Amino acid sequence: MSTSKFRVLRTCEFCGKEFYAQKVSTRYCSKRCNELAYKQRRRQRQITEAEAKVLQKPIEEVGNKEFLSLQDASVLFGITKRSVYNLIYNGVLQAFKFSSRMTFVRKADIEIMFEGHLYTKKVKPERKPITEFYTTKEIQEKFGVSEAWVFKLAKEKKIPKVLHHGKTYWSKQHVEKHFAKHIENNSIVEWYSVQDMMEKFNMTTSAVYCFVSKFNIPKKKIKTSVYYSKQHVDAAKGINEPPKEEFYTMKEAVQHFGMTEDQIYKYAKKAHGRPHRTHEQTGA
Repeated sequence: MSTSKFRVLRTCEFCGKEFYAQKVSTRYCSKRCNELAYKQRRRQRQITEAEAKVLQKPIEEVGNKEFLSLQDASVLFGITKRSVYNLIYNGVLQAFKFSSRMTFVRKADIEIMFEGHLYTKKVKPERKPITEFYTTKEIQEKFGVSEAWVFKLAKEKKIPKVLHHGKTYWSKQHVEKHFAKHIENNSIVEWYSVQDMMEKFNMTTSAVYCFVSKFNIPKKKIKTSVYYSKQHVDAAKGINEPPKEEFYTMKEAVQHFGMTEDQIYKYAKKAHGRPHRTHEQTGA
């Protein structure tokens, strides 16, 4: 029997993605979404059934007890037994466990719990207004990327932007957070292209990428071309001495890269482990 050519655009009820289906009754875009939706329905049904069992037991049966089982406590609160466990695990409610099947809660501890957890309105932290921006062209020039790449990454990372007189301006703080790895090391002046390394060292393309990854060779990107530090490559090949490491103080790094201290610590830790603090930073 031939497959139907009929197609209808549907929206997956689980993940929300649009897809083309052969039937109007199709609800999910894939088998995985179908299975996850089934598990979600089953979990919700179990919770509903558990809550119904709690409500079936009259509260008068547990109201006069001094010591309550977890099931009794769930009836008294009007919540599920699992929610009572969560209160105990989070240290909100005190309980006493005498065996694997005997756990009790004192009614006096319930009263203490209510006294110590008065409701207070949650105050949302104030967001600092964004005052510094990059234009798209400035990002391209500073980080050596294409315009399409800027818009693609900005969309993926949800970088805040504003439109002014037809131009797009991107939050400087958010841009540097995601583009900082593209900042070039100004102390490196000589570079190898991939083709240069293939010809000089008689390597294949895959061998070049494995080599630079293994030895963590500094690189820079200009549009679609990638270049690797000649000094570091030669040192890894044993042609010359490895370059001497240079260090910045935190103050110098902030001024040189235009980043915050938190951003510098984050990327330094990601690349080489936790950075060392100087006597100037520790106050010694």
